[in-house]
Amino acid sequence: MRYTQYFLPTLKETPGDAEVVSHQLMARAGMIRKVAAGIYDYLPFGLRVIRKVENIVREEMNRAGAIELLMPAINPADLWQQSGRWQEYGKELLRLKDRKDTEFCVGPTHEEVVTEIVRGTVSSYRQLPLNLYQIQTKFRDELRPRFGLMRGREFIMKDAYSFDVDDAGSEVSYQKMYQAYRRIFERCGLDFRAVEADSGTIGGSFSHEFMVLAETGEDAIVSCDNCEYAANVEKAELRAPVGEAAAPTMELGKVETPNLKSIDDVAAFLKEKPQQMVKTLMLQNEREETVAVLLRGDRKLNEVKLCNFLDCNHIQMADEELVREITGSPTGFSGPIGLSRRVIADQDLATMSDFGLGANEENFHLTGANHGRDFQVEAFVDLREAVAGDDCPRCKGKLEIWRGIEVGHVFKLGTKYSEKMNATVLDDQGKERTLVMGCYGIGIGRTAAAAIEQNHDDNGIIWPMPLAPFQVIVTMLNPKDEAVSAAGEKLYQDLLDEGIEVLLDDRDERPGSKFKDADLIGIPLRVNVGARGLKEQSFELQDRRGGERVMLSIEGAATKVAEQVRAALVVK
Repeated sequence: MRYTQYFLPTLKETPGDAEVVSHQLMARAGMIRKVAAGIYDYLPFGLRVIRKVENIVREEMNRAGAIELLMPAINPADLWQQSGRWQEYGKELLRLKDRKDTEFCVGPTHEEVVTEIVRGTVSSYRQLPLNLYQIQTKFRDELRPRFGLMRGREFIMKDAYSFDVDDAGSEVSYQKMYQAYRRIFERCGLDFRAVEADSGTIGGSFSHEFMVLAETGEDAIVSCDNCEYAANVEKAELRAPVGEAAAPTMELGKVETPNLKSIDDVAAFLKEKPQQMVKTLMLQNEREETVAVLLRGDRKLNEVKLCNFLDCNHIQMADEELVREITGSPTGFSGPIGLSRRVIADQDLATMSDFGLGANEENFHLTGANHGRDFQVEAFVDLREAVAGDDCPRCKGKLEIWRGIEVGHVFKLGTKYSEKMNATVLDDQGKERTLVMGCYGIGIGRTAAAAIEQNHDDNGIIWPMPLAPFQVIVTMLNPKDEAVSAAGEKLYQDLLDEGIEVLLDDRDERPGSKFKDADLIGIPLRVNVGARGLKEQSFELQDRRGGERVMLSIEGAATKVAEQVRAALVVK
């Protein structure tokens, strides 16, 4: 492709609404253009990357035995009502009516539609296992769409759905997809982790997220420094402390702590460490049930773990009025003694004794408190957020904290949808069995954006070779020079003959301007064709990632560049 004939509208200035690196560089590199909040045009340069990701995904899904189909973007409300999600999904579901006032939604995901397909066509275990997938545009009406393709409202997703006659078969299907996802992100040239995760609104019993590691990642993940354990911080398991609490050595005492509400301030006033303090959080779920949660003073609550324990969907801090009604004191002085609400404690507290906590009286805290003697705990549960240095729950290693960007998610759905929608088959004994399902998603545009978040510098994008919109850019330093033009044209044609995706920068621009554009758009290899090099019968080859420059003999240059491209496409 010739630059002068290509549509590549780069920008010198970063758009004002572009907050993260990938959004900034995608806009500046002429990859996307905003149409409305969270909705973008994929311009030709960006679409080439999208197609690269799609092709890798499609090849690996086919290799794993999945079968491609295409389902409608517009889904009838009836199917979503059968699953119960029409009422549950919330405002992210874009609902609409046709001219007959029939209700529909724009599909954010397709569990209902694919289950309807299978229940109407599959009747015997002999037709299983079955895995159907599509690559399609979705829509989720995000409250705050932001970060470009990282969190848009309209986006391209690969979603797959497996169907098996039993849990054992479903486990096999899940593992096939897990391994296929590993191959996909390896082939994309990305540094990633597969982490255990919470299943969220999709449901199901078990899931893994595939996270591209990047300092700008919106999610925290943990991984062991000794084994393969990794998990989203929301899911990360923590090992329970060993032993029991020591016998109390202190009497319960009350100390005036005027205007001291934070754990750090109270601990300093009492000349204690925050680790020897206990904070009491008053929380309320969507059923308006209130619970008191106890945490060690230096720990943070993991709300997902608490929701899972309480079997609720949402949890939030009780407001000031409710805290006063329950405890008789303002927020900051709450404690578990004398409460008429459920008291749940993080498992760390099981081995604590003689600790400080709120007195349920304004400007007062208690010292020498002990559970069992002074108050009762309903259950000691893993409720806190993991931190670096925690013991690995699987081995003797320690946990490390990383930042990551979710690009894929695999779920064990079980019978959540098939049971409600009556999707059954006859097994080998002639008995009717409810289908066991899995679902598997990859954000196509999000993967491209995550690649940029992981691969960039101050000058622009640094594409991994497998995702690069073009693999090589041939830069004519002075295309008006007939010798330069002829040499550049020949190299361009020779690279095309080698099967290389090449962009010929034949613009009548200053070399410095061309170099800046080349760095911005991030094509992995740049070959500079100039008069000085031609005098020495050579071209200059520069690697975008490391900046290394080497001189290539004109004779055989295309073959050597092609070999370097192919080597970079090999999964290591």
